[in-house]
Amino acid sequence: MSDRDTLEAELRGLITASAFDAATERAIRAWGPEIYGWLCGVLADPTEAADAFAVFAEQLWQSLRRYDGRCSTRTWCYMLARHAAARVREARHRGAAVPLSQAPEVAAAVRTVTAVHQQAAVKDELRALRASLPEEDQMLLVLRVDRDLGWREVAQILGDEDASPADLDRHAAALRKRFERVKAELRKKMTPRSPG
Repeated sequence: MSDRDTLEAELRGLITASAFDAATERAIRAWGPEIYGWLCGVLADPTEAADAFAVFAEQLWQSLRRYDGRCSTRTWCYMLARHAAARVREARHRGAAVPLSQAPEVAAAVRTVTAVHQQAAVKDELRALRASLPEEDQMLLVLRVDRDLGWREVAQILGDEDASPADLDRHAAALRKRFERVKAELRKKMTPRSPG
């Protein structure tokens, strides 16, 4: 069974058990980033895409009670997102505000997914900045951040294999300081972003 099939079975199980809040959260975590990306492409305006995503999340939460399983939950999500985009476009043409979700659980999940989407752009920028660093700094970042190795392990990998425990501790301390300098350098080079 594929991951998608497993997810589909999990979502249908939650819906059958009337665990609509859990099903909504799980669907948003699973399909939200791709739905949000699609809305960004369809609507072109990031504010409208965010509004449409909020409307989609609310509609998902409300509609799961009538979901009959004739299509996959992913397809259902895309249908709801298409309707949400149409509502936002229509509201824009009328000059009306689009109501955002009144369900706190869904609103929290929407903010989480939106933050994840925004973090993707930050990660892309960080990858490019990381590539501009000297090779040793890149290795340090990969080992510590991507591979989640401890400082002593990083010191062993980047240091002398015959180093004494005391030398390893000193090298680990030096690498921690270097890591902080690299992080500070990356922060300075990052594009400033407005909050929220």
